Amino acid sequence: MVIFKKTMALAKYGFVYCKRRLKWEFRGLSNISYQVKDREGTKVDTKEIINSEVWNRRVVSGLQPTGALHVGNYFGAVRRCVRLQDQGDDLMLFIADLHAHTTPQDPGKVQENSLELTAFLLASGVDPERTVLFAQSAVPRHAELCWLLACLATHARLAHLPQFKEKSANMKEVPIGLLLYPVLQAADVLVYRGTHVPVGVDQVQHLQVASQLVRTFHHRFGKLFPTPHPILPDDGSDRVRSLRDPIKKMSKSDSDPKSRILLSDSDEVIKLKIRKAVTDFTPQVTFDPDTRPGVSNLVTLHCLASDKLIEEAVEEADGLTTAQYKRVVGDALCEALAPIRERARQLRARPDLLRDVLRHGAARARVRADVVYADVADRLGLTTIASEPRVHTHALRLA
Repeated sequence: MVIFKKTMALAKYGFVYCKRRLKWEFRGLSNISYQVKDREGTKVDTKEIINSEVWNRRVVSGLQPTGALHVGNYFGAVRRCVRLQDQGDDLMLFIADLHAHTTPQDPGKVQENSLELTAFLLASGVDPERTVLFAQSAVPRHAELCWLLACLATHARLAHLPQFKEKSANMKEVPIGLLLYPVLQAADVLVYRGTHVPVGVDQVQHLQVASQLVRTFHHRFGKLFPTPHPILPDDGSDRVRSLRDPIKKMSKSDSDPKSRILLSDSDEVIKLKIRKAVTDFTPQVTFDPDTRPGVSNLVTLHCLASDKLIEEAVEEADGLTTAQYKRVVGDALCEALAPIRERARQLRARPDLLRDVLRHGAARARVRADVVYADVADRLGLTTIASEPRVHTHALRLA
C-alpha cells in the first residue's frame, strides 16, 4: 500500500509538472498559432494567412470606463493584454468611452474614469511605446465605420444576440445604441484590420457578428479585411464569479460592493471581502464549479493571483478548512495587487501625464485608422477630402 501511494504521488507530480510546462509554452498564443517554423526549425515571420490573404497579426482590445476595475477585469482582460504585449504582439488597446454611453452616463465621471483606467493600465504593465493606448472617441473613424457596417447588418441578427435580450428585457424603451453595440465592436477591430481579439466565451457571439459583417462586405465590395479570430483564455480568467452570488459573473454593476474585489481596494478590504465570500457547508477545499461554485471561485482566484494550476492550489489546500483557505486566497490577492494599486495611485496624481499618453496613442491610432478608412471609402464611392485637414484648410485660405 505504501509503494502504491508513493507511485500515485509521483504520477500526480509528473502530471502537474507537464501541465505547467505546457501552460508556459503556450501561454498567450491564439487558437491559430502564428509562431511557425520552417524545415530547419527557424521561426518565420509572424503573419496570418486568412482567406488566402496575408495579414500582419494585430490584436485589438478595449475596456469601458464605467467604474473601477475589479479582479475579473484585471485577470480576464488587462493582464492578458500585457502578456500579449510582452510576447511581441502589435496591440491596439483603447478606452471604450463610446461604448460606455450605451447606458446613461455622467460626462464628468466618464472623464475621471477614463483617466483612472489609464492609470491602472499603465500600472499593470501596459507600455505606451509598445502598445497603442488611446481613447476610442479620439478616433472618429470608429463611429464612421460603424455606420457603414450598420448598413450591412440586420435587425433580426442583432436582436437575436443573448446579451441584447438580457439587457433589454427590463427596458421600456430600448436605445438603438444597445442594439448596435456589437456593430461598433466590429468597427473597433476592423478599422485597424485587427486579426485577433482577446475575449471571454460570452463575447464570442459578438465577434461572430464581426466575421459575418466581413463576409457581407467582401461579397458586396471585395476583400478588404481579415476575419478576426478570438483569443480565448485557458486559465479560467473569464470565469471569475461574484463573491456573494457565485452563480453570476463578477460585475461592476452589482448592487452589492462585497460581490467584487476592486484593484483600488486596500489589503484590509480585500481580506474582508474574501472572508465574507459565500461558499457552502463542506469544510474541505475542492474544485467543482457545478456543485461547489463558491469554493471553486476561491480556487480560481488563488490560481490567477499566484500563477498556479488548479491541481497545485487544491493540493496546497489539503488539510485546510474553507475558512483557513480564505486567508491563503486573501494573502495571494494582496501580494499580486498591492504593487499595481500603489503605482496607479502615483500615476493618478499626474493627470497631465495620463492625458499626454492618450493623446500620443490617439495620434498613432488615427494614422492607422485613416489608411483603412480611405480604402473603405474608395470601395464605397465616398469622398475622403474631410480626412485631409491640411489640404482643406489651405483651400479655405486661398478662397
